[in-house]
Amino acid sequence: MTQAQSSESGYSQRAIEIAAKVEAFVRDVVVPYETDTRRDSHGGPLDSLIDEMKELARAAGVLTPHILPDGSHLNQRDTALVLRKSGLSILGPLAVNTTAPDEGNMYLLGHVGSPEIKERFLKPLVEGKCRSAFFMTEPDGGAGSDPSMMKTTCRMDGNHWVINGKKRFITGADGAKIGIIMAKSEAADGTGGACMFLVDLPDPAVQITRVPHTIDSGLPGGHAEITIDNLRVPADQMLGQSGEGFKYAQIRLSPARLSHCMRWHGAAVRANEIATDYVCRRQAFGKLLIDHEGVGFQLADNLIDLKQSELMIDWCADVLDSGELGTAESSIAKVSVSEALSRVADRCVQVMGGTGVTGDTMVEHFYREIRAFRIYDGPTEVHKWSLAKKIKRDWMKAHPAPAA
Repeated sequence: MTQAQSSESGYSQRAIEIAAKVEAFVRDVVVPYETDTRRDSHGGPLDSLIDEMKELARAAGVLTPHILPDGSHLNQRDTALVLRKSGLSILGPLAVNTTAPDEGNMYLLGHVGSPEIKERFLKPLVEGKCRSAFFMTEPDGGAGSDPSMMKTTCRMDGNHWVINGKKRFITGADGAKIGIIMAKSEAADGTGGACMFLVDLPDPAVQITRVPHTIDSGLPGGHAEITIDNLRVPADQMLGQSGEGFKYAQIRLSPARLSHCMRWHGAAVRANEIATDYVCRRQAFGKLLIDHEGVGFQLADNLIDLKQSELMIDWCADVLDSGELGTAESSIAKVSVSEALSRVADRCVQVMGGTGVTGDTMVEHFYREIRAFRIYDGPTEVHKWSLAKKIKRDWMKAHPAPAA
């Protein structure tokens, strides 16, 4: 057990105290902002709203709470507790600076960035002074669930890399000040590989061509389509070396998947609270809705799914804290938690009837956001396919074919 760790919960006393402060801030300060009308054309909160909440979080001492004053991170188990509390409002992670893609980008840069990159790109993110975007997914035929299909290219020209290509579903690109761009190098000797670059935004070579309407609307800037046309990036803004891009993407990927589970768990908890309050007040057929088995059993199922999801998150967090990459474990957690939380949100809508599909409460919004979670960071089916490949690989390793 780590220093000052609670034998009952597995969380450190420090994390318990931070999480309590975050929860109080989200419930008391952030929740009232849910009706704020400062929204863009896609429903996402404007930066003016986000900046206002961040200033309040800074004053309350809960801004970027998972990163400590000395720059070190809480471990994944402790982070799980804190991020779950931040997710109690859709706006919570934005307010306290634990949202995607910034949280994942901070994790990556904190682990592999050079001192110069940390000072220039990581510091303003940790301080909540700007937003970032992660440019990997591409249009049809390019990188997506299969990153090896990457078509965006980069080539050396003097002391710069020149990047060209198209990207798609780039969350928060509109308004981001920092970008992490993945591209495939074109080496003169015919070799190459994935590369990762840090860039300042906006840049005229990085053009937003379209921001489609999507089922979710909880993040600023939407999920943009991007054209990159001869973007010149100084060589010292490459993260690591040419060909190491996928390795760094994996460092970011497993914790980022798990962070999604943490945040959306908080959202599902809040949706269940709202639904519970509703069915314990409203009557039908001579008794409270909660007293009808068709309603009460659905809320019982919610408690089961929420607890199992919490345990799954903590299990995966422990794997990552052990020093293992945890790719398979993060896939298991992502599938299990996203599917379970989607069931929770769906039941909340159902037991609230007509009210559940209106904007009169946050339940309808929680449902839309959590439904999208089953797709983002890899849809359920891709993770199951990956796990099936691992099952086969492990079996064949344990049962080698006899020599001819």
